[in-house]
Amino acid sequence: MIYRNTCPLCGSSQIHEVLTAKDYTVSKENFGIWHCGGCSGRFTQNVPDGASIGKYYQSQEYISHTETREGLINRLYHSVRKITLRSKQNWVRSATGLKQGKLLDIGSGTGAFLHYMKTGGWDVTGLEPDETARANAKQLYGIEALPIEQLFSLPAEEFDAITMWHVLEHVHDLHHYLDQLRKLVKPGGAIIIAVPNYTSLDASYYKAFWAAYDVPRHLYHFSPTSMESLLAQHNIKVVKKHPMVFDGFYVSLLSEKYKTGKSRLLAGFFQGLRSYRRGLKEVDRCSSIVYECKL
Repeated sequence: MIYRNTCPLCGSSQIHEVLTAKDYTVSKENFGIWHCGGCSGRFTQNVPDGASIGKYYQSQEYISHTETREGLINRLYHSVRKITLRSKQNWVRSATGLKQGKLLDIGSGTGAFLHYMKTGGWDVTGLEPDETARANAKQLYGIEALPIEQLFSLPAEEFDAITMWHVLEHVHDLHHYLDQLRKLVKPGGAIIIAVPNYTSLDASYYKAFWAAYDVPRHLYHFSPTSMESLLAQHNIKVVKKHPMVFDGFYVSLLSEKYKTGKSRLLAGFFQGLRSYRRGLKEVDRCSSIVYECKL
């Protein structure tokens, strides 16, 4: 287990525990979440190290690895995924100014996004740490994702766009990864990172039951302030933020289940709708935020 005496995002010693969250997906264990007074970031305390955390991903409910359609919530996820994939494609095109180019997707899961971009004419490379997810990507889409270790052996200035969709919060070697992104992106290229936002409306409502805390798989929990501060340490500039408005529905439905032990669809949908509407008006209160970055 990793115990931290300073904030892993900014190095500040102004840290304290703010809540305890439960791993509802796999282990049912409880983990402390600590807050940093320096950068406003949060992190999960006493997390398994990189060699030990794999067992916490071994669940058929972990949709990014298995493509499961079990349960209404996962079926709803699939029903809006086409819209989400199109949004991601539009963000990449807008950020790079290109309709086609070279794309690196880190944490590519079962390959749905890579397949969508490849169909649109992009030259795609995927990196994925989970062997099962890589096998599913090959079976479902013919995508040959590479082991994540190859991130540090890819050619410099190779990619027009690098994307990380809900991946950065999982990365143990956070600062090393961000330094490597700088090396791999072409001059004028874009780095696009999506992470959950613990200052969102749905997070404020569900508190410790907020599904996007997803301990211990989520090592860090970002606010817009902490995210921009972290990227600035690596001379990565946020040029635009986009709301991932549908995430509020998925997260609220799961959070409602965690909070009550029941699939209260109407209550979860109502909270998701509140988050959706707030995110459209105010990006910094959206359940998940896409950070469009340049060097």
